[in-house]
Amino acid sequence: MPRLLLRLEGLALFILATWAFAYAGASWWLYALLFLTPDLSFAAYWAGARAGAAAYNALHTTLGPAILAGLGLFLDHSMLLGIAAIWAAHIGFDRMLGYGLKYTSGFNDTHLGRIGRQAAGA
Repeated sequence: MPRLLLRLEGLALFILATWAFAYAGASWWLYALLFLTPDLSFAAYWAGARAGAAAYNALHTTLGPAILAGLGLFLDHSMLLGIAAIWAAHIGFDRMLGYGLKYTSGFNDTHLGRIGRQAAGA
């Protein structure tokens, strides 16, 4: 049940962040261009599991978009709000699919459980 709730939470974040992006009035081309950008952090896995997990987690926690959104509100800057919304939508989408924050033991070990072919219950 907790995994289902966390996935539903991810779905809610994805939907609300996408709605916030639309509300900010930025171009949907920007959304399409930047939506998968946090996944570039996968490249850090070439330096090992510890570096990969650190980079992935840095770009896949809601702390970053929350700070960026706060800065956007403080500066009254709609582009920062739009980018924060895209970032948060990406995180929500990943959580909805079951991709969680990574442990240093390997890419497939996440806070939402193991992912991949050898996942529990697969």
